This record gives sequence, C-alpha cells and structure tokens, in this order.
Amino acid sequence: MNRRQFHKALAAAPFAVPMLNAQEYRHAPNHYRADWSSIDRHQVPDWYSGAKLGIFIHWGLYSVPAWAPTTGEFGTIPRDEWFTRNPYAEWYLNSLRITGSPTYEHHIKTYGKNFDYYQFATAFNEGSAKWNPDDWAKLFHRTGARYAVLTTKHHDGFRLFPSKVANPKRPTAAITANRDIAGDLTSAVRSTGMKMGLYYSGGLDWTFTTEPIRTGPDLMARVPQSEEYARYADAHWNELIDRYQPAVLWNDISYPKLGRVPEIFSHYYNTVPDGVIDNRFGVEFADFTTPEYAKYDKITEKKWEACRGLGFSFGYNRIEGPEQVIAPDKLIELLVDIVSKNGNLLLNIGPKHDGTISEIQLDRLNKLSDWMAVNGEGIHDTRPWVRSTASDTGAPEVRFTRKAGAVYAFLFNRPSSNTFTIPDVIAGPETTVRVLGASTDCEWKQNGRNLEVSSREPLSGSYALGVRLSPEPWQVVRD
Repeated sequence: MNRRQFHKALAAAPFAVPMLNAQEYRHAPNHYRADWSSIDRHQVPDWYSGAKLGIFIHWGLYSVPAWAPTTGEFGTIPRDEWFTRNPYAEWYLNSLRITGSPTYEHHIKTYGKNFDYYQFATAFNEGSAKWNPDDWAKLFHRTGARYAVLTTKHHDGFRLFPSKVANPKRPTAAITANRDIAGDLTSAVRSTGMKMGLYYSGGLDWTFTTEPIRTGPDLMARVPQSEEYARYADAHWNELIDRYQPAVLWNDISYPKLGRVPEIFSHYYNTVPDGVIDNRFGVEFADFTTPEYAKYDKITEKKWEACRGLGFSFGYNRIEGPEQVIAPDKLIELLVDIVSKNGNLLLNIGPKHDGTISEIQLDRLNKLSDWMAVNGEGIHDTRPWVRSTASDTGAPEVRFTRKAGAVYAFLFNRPSSNTFTIPDVIAGPETTVRVLGASTDCEWKQNGRNLEVSSREPLSGSYALGVRLSPEPWQVVRD
C-alpha cells in the first residue's frame, strides 16, 4: 500500500469521527465540541472516583519470550542505564535492538540471530486460542477491582483487536492477533459488572521506527511525527471507541504532534459521557494523572491513578521470583495508602502467552481478594478524610478514609493483642468503633490525642487491620 492509498483508505473508513449538524447539536445533551474550552467541562465520574482498584493487563508477543533482566524497580535505576538493562519484559523488542544488551544476548542464545521478533506471533496466536476470558474476569472481580485495562497495542505495534486500518510498514496479519482479544475480554469483564478500559501506545510504535531507545532523551525523539503515523494512531483510537466504548482511554508515552487529539476526546466523551482519559496524550487536559511505580505523598485534589506491576515488569517475566514481586502486606499497604490520598491503584498482571497466570501472581491476587472481602467497605466509594495519616511520625502507621458519615482507620502494623491505639483521633460521645469483619462493637476510651480500643473478639485475618468509626469523629488532631 502506498501513501496515497493509505490516506484514501483512512478517509473512507466507517469509524471516522461523526459530525453533528447545528440542530442535532442543540438537542444533544452534554455535547462536547472538538475544542479545549468544551472538553475542559468534563468531570471525573463517580464510578471512577469510587473504584479505587483496577487491573492492568500487559499481554502480547513479548509474553512468548517472557524475559528481561531483573535490574530493579522503575525509578531506582539511572535513566541512561535503564534501557540497556530494561527489566520491562514488554520492552523486549527495543532491548533486542540494542546490540550487546542482556536481552540481545539471551535472544541470540535462545532463538538464534535470524529469528525475527514478530515470528513470536505464531506461538502467541496458538496460546491465546486456548485462553478463557471469563476466568480472568472472575479473578479480577474477586480481588475487588471495579475496572480492567487491556493493552490493545503496545510499543511493538502488535494489535489485540481486528482493525480495518492497514499498517503501511508491515502486513496486517503479521501484527494482528487472530482472536479479537479486546472484544472477548470486554464482554467477559462487563458480564461481572466491572468497567472495561483500553490502553493504546500512541507515543511509540516500533513498526514505524527501527532505531532503539538507548537514553532518556531518545524516548521522546522516537515518537513518530509523520502525518502518516498521526492518521494511523487517530484512526485506531476512533476505531476502539466506536467498537468497544471503553470506560477508560489509557494512552501511553505521548502522541504525535499532528494527531487530532481534541477530535478524539470530543468523540469519546460524546460516545462515552462517563468515560475517563489519562494524562499521557501530551496535552494539558486529563481526567487523572498516572504516576508509575510511584505515588503521591499527600492528599491530592486532582484524581490520580498509580500503576505498577506485581514485580519489576508489566509483561510476564519468567525469571521473576519472590525477590522481585511485591509482598502481600506491602501490596495491601500500597493500596490503602493510595486510596487515602485520593488515588486509584491500577495493578498489573502479566499473563503467559497462553493466558495462564503464574503462581506467584495468583498468590498475590488471592491474598488481596481475601483482604478486600473483609475490608473493601473502607476502600470502595470512599474519599480522603481531613488527613491521610497521623501527624506524629512515632505513632502507629495508620491511614484514614471516609464514607457515608463514617471514618475508616487502617493500622499497617497489625496488633498482636485485642487492644490497640488509633492515633490522632478524638471521638464523639456517640462514636461506635468496630473492627471490619467483626460482629460486635469495640470498647474505647480517649487518651489525649489518641483513641485506645479494645476488641471483644479475637482479631482474625491478616495484614492491615481495618476499623470503622461511626458516626464520623468530630475532630482530628492537627499539628
């Protein structure tokens, strides 16, 4: 396909952004125009603010080799060293293109120097044909997640959805899954009552570029800026919106400067009024921000969503073990801390190429499920309290949330007896205190700026202890 044929095909595509005439606009409720003054009116919907937990899924060709050096967690390695020794298995192709990198050496030794990355499609298609999306959806639902986000196209350009948009660089069959993975998972996730979001790498597509990213400055320099790529990415986003009506648009890295971002956003909000858009399109507007392997250290008014893998990688890495995978107690504490500061946690799983999930990832999800079954009341649909934690650094580690006239305190260091202290809380005379999952209220007494609590029942369960104080304490001790 030459360039003229490519642009002609895009112009004729049925998923182009529909236009409303003046009369339709006057009668369209909450219509958004393709300009920032109109798009800025969009408000974060309650479902997203209250969801608190989502599941990220990185699945693709990189799930076949499933290998990366376990260098360290993102943010702990100097940026100029990061790309050569990249622990993100989903960056396999970029790492492979860096001669002499650990991934390059592994690939040559395991598959041979003439084995092209995109040849992994054969194994991926064979494996994904056996995959049951309902198993994933049920697992996600059990964890207490209220939404999921799937990588429909990662940086390698391989697509997990059937597209009418031809890739001008590579044959469509070579870069497209045989199965409509995005569609199958969307149906399964929605059948459980969860929302379904879609990730798309608008900023990188290694079918359009061949030079690897070696340093921090290379990252933005490798964003394709041709009109050809801009129209390609635009068409994909509109196709995903029209076909799947995702609850979340999760773009990554950036977006080509010639991309029609306001048109995509307005089309999306007119199609999915209660949808949300991340902050990685390279424009000022976003419904939420996305710290990666990081979190904010205070209550933040702007809605945010921390994303991270269970280990050092988002894509499945077969050599990750307990040393690289977050411990159950730290995972639960991470979730609580994020929620207390007005954030969501988008927790990633990296399935194997056949859709199965490794034992260590399942272990973490199952432990999170058990904890959320008891304590989810203090997580879902909550908002930050007047403070997220105690003011005294020597006080017991605690996080606070609030909902429907109650305050929830989560003690990270689970008490060894039935008596414990909640710091920096002054209860009112009508306050009742109950450990989440218990059947009876606790006894309590005020001791200066702290609340001393005695449970009438044994403190069963594991990890952070959740406690409900209702009605909401009338005062919090400030510095």
